Amino acid sequence: MVSSKDVAKRAGVSQSTVSRVMNNPSKVSKVARESVIQAMEELNYRPNSVARSLVNKKTKSIALISGPLHNPFFVETTTSIVNYAKRHGYHTNVHFENYGDNMSVYKDVLSHQVDGIILSSIFYDDPIFEELQKLDIPSMMFNRKHRKGGHYVEIDNIVAGKMATEHLLELGHRDIAWIGGGLKTSTFHGRYKGYHDALSARGIEVPDHFIQVTDTTAEEIQRALESMLARKRRPTAIFAATDSIAIFILDYLHEKGYSVPEDISLIGMDNIEWSSHKSFNLTTVGPKSSENLGQLAIENLLDLMELEEIQKEINITIQPELYIRETTKELT
Repeated sequence: MVSSKDVAKRAGVSQSTVSRVMNNPSKVSKVARESVIQAMEELNYRPNSVARSLVNKKTKSIALISGPLHNPFFVETTTSIVNYAKRHGYHTNVHFENYGDNMSVYKDVLSHQVDGIILSSIFYDDPIFEELQKLDIPSMMFNRKHRKGGHYVEIDNIVAGKMATEHLLELGHRDIAWIGGGLKTSTFHGRYKGYHDALSARGIEVPDHFIQVTDTTAEEIQRALESMLARKRRPTAIFAATDSIAIFILDYLHEKGYSVPEDISLIGMDNIEWSSHKSFNLTTVGPKSSENLGQLAIENLLDLMELEEIQKEINITIQPELYIRETTKELT
């Protein structure tokens, strides 16, 4: 087996220089870098394609930090991102959100050399934003964004939250509950604000137990519903902040003998493919069926990666649409 010590000896440099060439080539002089790469090729220490990538500092790989897979939205966007990147010659290293411990995911991503980073797992005030800005690597956020800007693709979450709530209000509902994830993310923060603003505009106040901020797994959604429905005052309608949450709610309500929408109307958000499935026919708010936030994000990221100098931030905000199906009805 050829070792880095053998490479260092052939190139006439130290082992630490060989390590820097492999992990941080920009900090090694051109002469030393080329000597090491030549030695690697001669000794077949690494595949020639990898060695050549160290010369031009291109790995033909990107890192994707996605939200959790129990949400079909992230399954759809991850598929679009990986497939588009592959068609353009890039390999995608996929990392999934670790609820409550994103820093460990970030550290893993930043420990590897990639040509670009695309992420939906970021908080509105996430400290990782500063680290991303320091890197000489293009990065693009989708679905979520940071307070300080950066490149992102999103849906107008405040407008979407208002649209969903106003649909329920127009159907005569006043006892409208909201169930969503943590408000530290721009998505849930915006969707909750839209909900709150729509109710406030009508002078409607809801009890505290109508607002359920929770983890987005099926188990936690069930606990939130149990707590809400155990109270004397129950909602006549629920705004679920994602279609994934709405489907968990629909399943639980059916299991407990509730009829949707006869007993409780339900609206989701995202317009994932499953929402139009005949098993759900979920009323929802989301982008046009032809618009995939992950697809738009990866297209723009690859454009950024081709630019030698980035002129301005890419900020894309898509306007939502209402899809009326079979889980909402007029209150009688």
